[in-house]
Amino acid sequence: MTDIINIRARQIINSRGEPTVEVDVELEDGSLGTASVPTGLSTGTYEAASLLDNDKSLYDGKSVGYAINAVNGEIFDCLGGMDARDQVAIDYAMINLDGTSNKSRLGANAILGVSLAVAKAAAQAAGVPLFRYIGGANTRIMPVPMINILNGGMHADNALDFQEFMIMPTGAKSFSEGLRIGIEVFHALKCTLRSASYSVCVGDEGGLAPNIPVAEEALDLIVKAIKTAGYIAGKDVYLAIDCASTSLFRKDGYTYIGEGIVRTSKEHLEYLEKLLTNYPIVSIEDGMAEDDLEGWELLTRHTGKSVQLVGDDIFATNITRFEECAANNIANAVLIKPNQIGSLTETLELARVAHKASYEAIVSHRSGETEDTTVADLAVATGCAQIKAGGVSRSERVAKYNRLLRIEELLEGSSRYAGSSVLKR
Repeated sequence: MTDIINIRARQIINSRGEPTVEVDVELEDGSLGTASVPTGLSTGTYEAASLLDNDKSLYDGKSVGYAINAVNGEIFDCLGGMDARDQVAIDYAMINLDGTSNKSRLGANAILGVSLAVAKAAAQAAGVPLFRYIGGANTRIMPVPMINILNGGMHADNALDFQEFMIMPTGAKSFSEGLRIGIEVFHALKCTLRSASYSVCVGDEGGLAPNIPVAEEALDLIVKAIKTAGYIAGKDVYLAIDCASTSLFRKDGYTYIGEGIVRTSKEHLEYLEKLLTNYPIVSIEDGMAEDDLEGWELLTRHTGKSVQLVGDDIFATNITRFEECAANNIANAVLIKPNQIGSLTETLELARVAHKASYEAIVSHRSGETEDTTVADLAVATGCAQIKAGGVSRSERVAKYNRLLRIEELLEGSSRYAGSSVLKR
C-alpha cells in the first residue's frame, strides 16, 4: 500500500521571487507528500548542481522547466511502483539515473524535491510526523535557534562585509522560551537602530540590514539590544557570525569593501581573534574561504578549542569533501543544507558521519526559501543541537520556527532543549 503511483512536479516561486521546484508524491494508499526546494545565493563551488533552463526570456534564465520535466518523465518512470519506505533505494535509483558526480543532468533540485516528498508521503502513510519517521521513537532534542538578527554581505544592500550576525539564546529552558528571547532582542535591536536613525529594512534572510560598514558596529548594536531586552550577553544570549569568507577572498587576500582594506589570511585570522576577545561570540561560520585550506588549518589550530568553527562552503554537505577536510583537522562543525547535496539519504549520512567524527552538525535553510518546513523536522530527527532558519520577520523563515514550536508541543514535555550544551568548548 506504500508503492509510489504518481509523481508530479511544478514550478513555484521562492522568497527572492525566483522559480524553484515543488513535487507531489502519491502512494497507493492515498498518502501524499509535498516538498519544495530552496535555492542559495551565496553558493559554494562544491555544491550539487541545480538544473536551470537558462532561457533569458523567462525569469532571466532561472526557470526550472527542465527539472520539472525530469521529475515528471525519467524520474517517475524510474520510481513508479517502488515502495516509498525504502528511502535509500529510491534516492540511489535517482542518483544512478542521473549518472553525474554533481547531479547536473537531472538536477539536484529535481532529485531533492522527489526525495523529500517521498519521505513525507511515507511518514503520512505510517501515521507519524516527519521528524519521528526519520529519527525514530527516541527523538527528543530541540535545537538552539541561531537567529539571524542582522544581515550583510550578499544578503543585504549595505556595506557590511560579513553576511550574518546571529544570536543564540542558550540560557533558555525550552525552545519556545529561546525563540521568545530571540524575538524580544530582535525588536529591541529594531528600536535601537531607529533611535540611531538607521534603516530597519530586512535582508534576504530576515535580519535587519542597516547601512553600517564594520562588524564591530554591528556587534555593539546587538550587545546593546540584548541588554535593552533585559538579558545578559555572554550568559543568556551568545553571538554567532557567518563571515561568508569565500565572497571576500581574492588573489591578494580578503577584501573588506566596507572598511576599504585587504587582509592576508593571517591578518584575517587576527581580526577574527580580536572579535572573539571583545565579544561573546561562540560560533564562526566560513571563517576562511572554501579554497583557503592553509587559512582554515591556521584558524582551526588557533581557535578550534575555544569556539565553534562551522564549515559551509568548504564542506557543501558532501561526505567525501567533509572526510577529506576533517582528516586535516579543518573546522569542528559542519553546516547541513539538503539542497547542497541533493537527497535526503546523503543528508542524513553526513549528519551521522559528522557526529561520529565529533563535529557539531547544524541544519540550515537557504537564502532563497519556500514555506516548506522540512529543515525543522530534520534538525530534530538528526539530533542536531542547532538550527539556522533565518530571521523572525519573514514568513518563509518564521514557518520553520513555528514548526519547531509544534514539534515541541507534540513531544508533550519529553523534549530536551539543547541550550547551554552547545557551549561545551
